[in-house]
Amino acid sequence: MIKSFFVQTKGHYDFINLTDKVEEIVKLSGVKEGSVLVFCAGSTVAVTTMEFEEGVKKDIRSVLEKMAPEDFDWEHHKKWGDHNGASHIKSALIGVSFVGPVKDSQVLLGTWQSIVLIDFDEKPRQREVVVEVMKSQ
Repeated sequence: MIKSFFVQTKGHYDFINLTDKVEEIVKLSGVKEGSVLVFCAGSTVAVTTMEFEEGVKKDIRSVLEKMAPEDFDWEHHKKWGDHNGASHIKSALIGVSFVGPVKDSQVLLGTWQSIVLIDFDEKPRQREVVVEVMKSQ
């Protein structure tokens, strides 16, 4: 089963917890055992798991800014005239999808683990999140 939903983002490290929505879709699918894929099309966004807590959010931002600072003169800026070159780097580093196991119609996550979308772009965007629930063979 494949379902999608939209989230409105603010850009510049907007962290959005997708866990509840993904778990709802898994339950509605009727799949007891299998896996779930959470995907967001875009090259300036990421989907990952993390503890959804302010300190972790600040730490992730700090590490990624050291690796790919927004205020750097990226080659991408010269080609397209926008200023989201760092966003593309961060997206490529983290990735745009998460796959996890489903057991008893629940996504198996750690105690503090959440499924999170991070929008790195320089402006607000509407993002489509695609969730595919697959039954084990």
